[in-house]
Amino acid sequence: MKKKGPVKNRFEQNLPKIRKTLGRPWLWVPLAFIVAAGLGFSLGAWRNLCVDCPSIAQIHTWEPQQTSKVFSHDGQLLGELGIERRTPVAIDDLPSHVPQAFVAIEDRRFYNHDGVDVRGVGRAVIGAAMSRSFRGGGGSTITQQLARNMFESIGFEKRVERKLKELQVALELERAYSKDQILEAYMNQINLGPGWWGIQTASRNYFGKDAIEMNPAEAALLAAVANRPGFYSPFQNPENALQRRNLVLDRMARERFLTREEAEEWSEYPLPTTRAQASEGLAPYFVEWVRQQVSARFGNQVYVGGLQVYTTLDVAMQRAAERAMERGFERIEARPGFEHPHYEDFRDDRNPFEGVNSPYVQGTFIALDPFTGQVKALVGGRDFQHSRFNRALQARRQPGSAFKTFVYAAGFASGIPASHIMADAPVVREQVGGQEWRPRNYSGEFEGDMTLREAYRRSVNMVAIKLADEEVGIETVAQTARRMGIRTQIPRVPSMAIGSADVLPIEMAEAYSAFAGMGTKVTPFPILRVENSEGEVIWEPEPERTEVLDPLTSRLMVNLMEDVVERGTAANGIRNVAALPRDIPAAGKTGTTNDATDVWFVGFTPTLQAAVWFGMDWPERIYPGATGGGDAAPVWGEFMREVYVGQEGEDNGLDNGGEGERPRTNAILPTPDPWPLDGLLARQVDNRTGLLASEWCPQSRRYTEYFLPGTEPTQPCDDSTGAGSTPTWPW
Repeated sequence: MKKKGPVKNRFEQNLPKIRKTLGRPWLWVPLAFIVAAGLGFSLGAWRNLCVDCPSIAQIHTWEPQQTSKVFSHDGQLLGELGIERRTPVAIDDLPSHVPQAFVAIEDRRFYNHDGVDVRGVGRAVIGAAMSRSFRGGGGSTITQQLARNMFESIGFEKRVERKLKELQVALELERAYSKDQILEAYMNQINLGPGWWGIQTASRNYFGKDAIEMNPAEAALLAAVANRPGFYSPFQNPENALQRRNLVLDRMARERFLTREEAEEWSEYPLPTTRAQASEGLAPYFVEWVRQQVSARFGNQVYVGGLQVYTTLDVAMQRAAERAMERGFERIEARPGFEHPHYEDFRDDRNPFEGVNSPYVQGTFIALDPFTGQVKALVGGRDFQHSRFNRALQARRQPGSAFKTFVYAAGFASGIPASHIMADAPVVREQVGGQEWRPRNYSGEFEGDMTLREAYRRSVNMVAIKLADEEVGIETVAQTARRMGIRTQIPRVPSMAIGSADVLPIEMAEAYSAFAGMGTKVTPFPILRVENSEGEVIWEPEPERTEVLDPLTSRLMVNLMEDVVERGTAANGIRNVAALPRDIPAAGKTGTTNDATDVWFVGFTPTLQAAVWFGMDWPERIYPGATGGGDAAPVWGEFMREVYVGQEGEDNGLDNGGEGERPRTNAILPTPDPWPLDGLLARQVDNRTGLLASEWCPQSRRYTEYFLPGTEPTQPCDDSTGAGSTPTWPW
């Protein structure tokens, strides 16, 4: 049998014809045109593919978004304002194992490629072919990951188009920046947890430390989390996190960033189990107030520009205020007759209430420096998560007897002395619509003639109404309150004298600062200065001080308010319940509205002022018998005790209510000196006639009164004049 030769394939058979055809020059031109057209089409498609990608100029000027930081007056972080919580950190400040962890697990040839790892792309293509799913996943270098995190226009969907866009921007990034700059930007840009962008923010939340303090195990955990923050979360999936963290350590050993022994040692390091930094920081109502002010001035820059906002808040005072308020809430809820829901029933409910109404008792606290207006502490409600309605700034409530202070100030400013005698007797006034108004005292009884000092100390309603309506004038009182800082509407009706007009707590604090400041009021404000991300001061609000009252008139009012604390409606709550030592000068006024709906205390020491309010969001009785002296004043006193004495439970060198100067080891402020009485005239006066005390009137009615020069009595007391007779004043 004859053996056959090899069979030629079709290409070999046609090869002579192909050579003959290619040998004809006239065919070269169209062939070259087709090739050029194909190349041109490909180049155009490449360029047009990323028509919506960032330009070269954008890449060169790009900076990561930064949150704005809100600090206390002494630099303690209170909160962050921003879309993505991020604080950049320089790569040169980090220990070497931090960037090495990311390189080891994400892109071990990072320093050897030009933005694209050909081997990595090859593996991704093979993997896609084997899985029969060519969706462009995997194979991304650190530069490519940075590219898609930098610019939203690239997108995050797993498609070939996105990968090509990513490739274009990555190549430009490699031309624009050094490797270390790219790696630094990557570590500061990536998401590493729920709203935690960049290694600094993540380190603070996972470990409670700065990124520059991370050890290799902690750096490896962040590098592990970067792949899938939820899946590898040590809080949600600790087993996944541990396995991935140890894989990173193993890769670090392979790349010789760690020795094998070091990697094994750090693999035994425990994972964090709880968040190291609370989601809502201290003083959330205060921080929100700050956010509103800086947002109104700087707009969107607040959320992306990395501003540094230094505030007036004193952290120690804020904590003292919150502790005192919590004790106040607990006392109110424990009162007989309190029938509203308790806060404990809602504590774990994280859903906000509709509108501004919460079902449990609410309150507010404002502390400020009465000479500058700096707000040192602010509580706007009981739970910021339940209700962001800031009652300190937004709640319009009746001040009750706390408004009487403006009535008496207007009276003293017009020349009426504190020894002036008025009758605590029934009052009948005609209201709008012709109805009669018959107010009553808290006690329900009338006690006849008394001095203005006694009426103020005991918060007698009838005397305040008559003083405003009959002797000073309703309009004068309203104008006095307006001048001192009450900007809400004040109806010109007799009930205004006992606090029927709605006011804002922050305005009450502002108005009372005129007394603490001896006639000069201050506007409360929360911001000391704002710096840009480079540390340059771009806004520094100036304190607003306005003289609104004669200094001696203010000093006389302070003297009457001292009486309220020492012997009046606030004495038991402040000196006994709160145990504020008597060597700490204090002055203020209680306020209680009809049917115990609102309770107040607004007061001050020579160096600090505070206002307290309690009530239900929907005005209704708190409990039968609720008063400013019994509920608000103790909170004020406990706050001031912690400020000037120290926190309860520590050795402060004082007995409750103790006298004299003794060591106060953990006080926030030193004990102030008493207010001087310079300029006021002291006279011994009879408390039933208002005349000078004399041998013809009982010694038991004698007391020391203080007068503005020219308003002091000149006639001696004589029982023949009769108690309640109208003395002839020199004015």
